[in-house]
Amino acid sequence: MKTSFFPILPFLLISLFKPLTCLSAQGEKIVVRIAIADDREEVQLALKGKYKMYDINLNKIIMEGPYMNAKVRATKDAGLQFGKKEIKSDGVKIKVARDSNIYVDNRRFRGDIDIIRKENSKLMVINHIGLDDYLYGVLYHEVSHRWPIESIKAQAIAARTFALYQALQNRNKPYDLRSDIYSQVYGGRTSEKWSTTRAVNLTKGKVLAHNGELLPAYYHATCGGHTEDASNLWKIDLPPLDGVRCNFCVHSPHYKWVKEIPLWKVEKNLSDNGYKTGSISSCRIVSRNKFGRVDKLQIKDDTGMSVLLTGKDFRQIIGPNDIRSTKFEAAVKRGNLVVEGFGWGHGVGMCQWGAFGMSRRGKRAEEILKFYYPGAEITSIDKV
Repeated sequence: MKTSFFPILPFLLISLFKPLTCLSAQGEKIVVRIAIADDREEVQLALKGKYKMYDINLNKIIMEGPYMNAKVRATKDAGLQFGKKEIKSDGVKIKVARDSNIYVDNRRFRGDIDIIRKENSKLMVINHIGLDDYLYGVLYHEVSHRWPIESIKAQAIAARTFALYQALQNRNKPYDLRSDIYSQVYGGRTSEKWSTTRAVNLTKGKVLAHNGELLPAYYHATCGGHTEDASNLWKIDLPPLDGVRCNFCVHSPHYKWVKEIPLWKVEKNLSDNGYKTGSISSCRIVSRNKFGRVDKLQIKDDTGMSVLLTGKDFRQIIGPNDIRSTKFEAAVKRGNLVVEGFGWGHGVGMCQWGAFGMSRRGKRAEEILKFYYPGAEITSIDKV
């Protein structure tokens, strides 16, 4: 997962070295920290209802009121500017009354938010939110709210597990998860739907574990016929994250795909990542792993020079929306790199469209999860 690094402010050190059940806890509620904006020149903030704004270092109220609608920017003298009002602080925490609302860039959020001025004079916004409240805003972006409830429940358990795992891994960093595809897509309260909220509530407290420890419950959109071993991508070697054959995602719109990528774009992306080439003349798959995913590929230019890349790196460099998975064929044709592939995502863990297919065949959430995470146990948070 990608993160941004800068000196950790004192408030971020609170609750970082507690066990899981107390991680960033407020009462009995586990609170996670989500970066909903990062490296921004400005953000649009609206507070509708009573609010209090605290200096993040001094924990002192510096502003309060019934309403605010302002663009927030960093000032030149190490402060923050809310509309026309300047504050001599490098960070603020905003709390609202129960019947009030926080909007950031026109998205509505539960919980509290921190707005932090970074060392590069850009802004980071962190949403502090209860774990299940966070999941309410995740599921709609990860699966369709119209899918069968058992597939949505499976997604809720996987997403809860993934969030907790990341919170433990990142507890010494400024935030636990991002709000994009590099963590879990999160849209706040604006993204909540009745069926996805119901799935979170029906699975309350349930997580995936292996040998009594929380499982890094990765998942992806479509595996294209077989999920991937986590050990092929990361330094993770756990039996529940070994690949399994999947015949349930064949009806996914992402099962098979074709992309034509202009060669100039491929050349530019390679150059931007330190791989200098001339005009690309060929692209050849050098090796594949046992599941048919690209292990290494070779790109040659018109001077005869070549670049050898892993399939994982090639996908990251060209872009995950163009190279949707590492299960593909590629050839240079008429000024384009023509890529034909199967599936969308890294391929590890649960195949979301496969979960949909299984639920349509009457499988329950527990059966879906045990299929995609073989050997994993479904347990409660307080037991890991």
